Amino acid sequence: MHQSQVQKVRELTARLNQWRCEYYNLNAPTVSDAVYDRTMDELQRLEENTGITMSNSPTQTVGYTVVDGLEKTAHTTPLLSLEKTKQTNDIMRFIGGHKVLLMHKLDGLTVKLEYQNGSLLRASTRGSGDEGEVITHNARAIEGIPGWIPYLQKLVVVGEAYITKPTFDRLKNTLRDSSGNPYKNARNMAAGAVRNYDAGDCAGRGVVFSPFGVLEGMDSDSKAERLRALEKLGFSPCKFIMPDKNAPEKIISNIISNLQKIAESDGLPIDGIVATYDDIPFSLSCGRTGHHYKDGMAFKFEDDLYETVLRGIEWQPSRSGELSPVALFDTVEIDGCEVSRATLHNLTFIKGLDLKLGCRILISKRNMIIPHVEENLDRSGFDKSIIPAVCPCCNQPARIDTSGAAETLHCDNAGCSTQNLRKFVHFVGKKAMDIEGLSAATLTRFINKDWLNDFTDIYRLDEHEAEIVVMDGFGVKSWRRLWDAIQRSRNTTFERFVIACDIPMIGRTASRELCREFNGNPGAFESAVVKGFDFTQLNDFGEVLHRNICEWFTSNENRNFWEELKKMVNIENKNTGTPAETAGNLFSGKTVVVTGKLEHFTRDTINAKIMSLNAIAGSSVSKNTDYLICGEKAGSKLDKARALGITVLSEQEFLNMVGSAA
Repeated sequence: MHQSQVQKVRELTARLNQWRCEYYNLNAPTVSDAVYDRTMDELQRLEENTGITMSNSPTQTVGYTVVDGLEKTAHTTPLLSLEKTKQTNDIMRFIGGHKVLLMHKLDGLTVKLEYQNGSLLRASTRGSGDEGEVITHNARAIEGIPGWIPYLQKLVVVGEAYITKPTFDRLKNTLRDSSGNPYKNARNMAAGAVRNYDAGDCAGRGVVFSPFGVLEGMDSDSKAERLRALEKLGFSPCKFIMPDKNAPEKIISNIISNLQKIAESDGLPIDGIVATYDDIPFSLSCGRTGHHYKDGMAFKFEDDLYETVLRGIEWQPSRSGELSPVALFDTVEIDGCEVSRATLHNLTFIKGLDLKLGCRILISKRNMIIPHVEENLDRSGFDKSIIPAVCPCCNQPARIDTSGAAETLHCDNAGCSTQNLRKFVHFVGKKAMDIEGLSAATLTRFINKDWLNDFTDIYRLDEHEAEIVVMDGFGVKSWRRLWDAIQRSRNTTFERFVIACDIPMIGRTASRELCREFNGNPGAFESAVVKGFDFTQLNDFGEVLHRNICEWFTSNENRNFWEELKKMVNIENKNTGTPAETAGNLFSGKTVVVTGKLEHFTRDTINAKIMSLNAIAGSSVSKNTDYLICGEKAGSKLDKARALGITVLSEQEFLNMVGSAA
């Protein structure tokens, strides 16, 4: 079969359908009946010669089917999602010397087609991945789906149903979604069309289908060869490029850029590029998670947006007294997770979005991790009534603070129970004293019994042992485990000790810098404060952090707590590294930042390793950063490092350099 004949079938089908629309729907024919009839005859001959008939061919029965509902169907092979990234270095790690296809990630609705004896038996949506909806009645209304093919064995094809950008621009001002609102993007319009009960309505939406894979059928072990074979059967597969398996990152980036340009030129709605292994047996050996198959990865251009409705704002007191607003909205599913809450940051952010209850909002998962409110679709002015006059926990007056870069809401009641609880949670947390077994719920019970009035009371809980062992959920063994954890926490580090004291803005990075400067000696640190030490000379310490330290130590309550806690704990004298590690190695004196997930280290252990090399373990990328160690799913730190010309190392490159320096 000559490929030009297959292409001609598709072209004539599209041309005749356009003419039919002009004649029947627009009452404005552009060709004569004679031209239409000759073209119809030519299409019929080609369909007979090739054995290919598109499902929307005008040679088939006139009219579209209407159904009462969409029948459910189970997917024998689950139609799972893809692991996602926004960094090309993750794509490079995924490729790993294997032959891959880099393919358009069309932004529409995934559809599965099942053929037997050359006939389309069923078309269905992806749905949950395990179960979809039958949309066979709409197959004739979707361009690019053959109704008959010259392949008589069972064939299962999966692809994307989508609406091109020009078609969406033409229809977006006239069509409405099920809520009566304009469609905000082509993906939603395509999904609504494909799942429409009336195939006639679907036909008017200009939906197109392009396959991206074959689930069953065809003998080839190459995905690329299977897609080329589909093209000979009348399909128009997603565009793809196959780079050399050892192509450098620059070439991969160029291919991604070229595929973007092709999509823009063709008016294709894409939201990324898919990398998938070409070798099918190898792909099958990669396995899967409950969310995605491991033989593919999606390079995303930007975070997906999901529409929902704001139902409430929850104000949560922090340990500092700031009331942090959290949006409560109708649940949306993002990357397989149900999301119904997202931070609103502060009053300035809320006012900037003109938020009010009941408005439609757009939600994303920034960098595919953190839920975020991106936009308000129903802006009509800010509603002041959503700002509470009192703290929701202690019912004391709330205060708006305008002194900072953003307006914030505060509870100034030092006796606020929620603030107090959060302070205890911070003290016992993993970054601070690391006392396992003292959950927020347990702390609340102990506080309510008046056993915990300040942090050091934790080390006197044995005075209440008899009462604790008879409490619900406790017993002798539970108490013993808790008390052992409390005793273990007495042996701590300078960093944990300082973090537990809760000096504002002193976290792991700042505490490590203080530990380095004062050799892990709390007395030396305290003495420096008294003598007026300039903390701004330390790495990443500014005026605000300097002022926070000095002001904290001016409080008699804080100073007394500092002294009492020192008596109760033993602060380890940590060795910063052996002479072989610290002397003359490549990282000595350098600032090293880590981003992404590492294979051989946790974040704590990699920072400990960095410090053992007499290097500074930084938390943010700046002009003072010397190296960035980059793991999987690296975020914005990688982009910033590249912009600043900072040396970027993979985990293995770091290990190799450490090995050569040791």
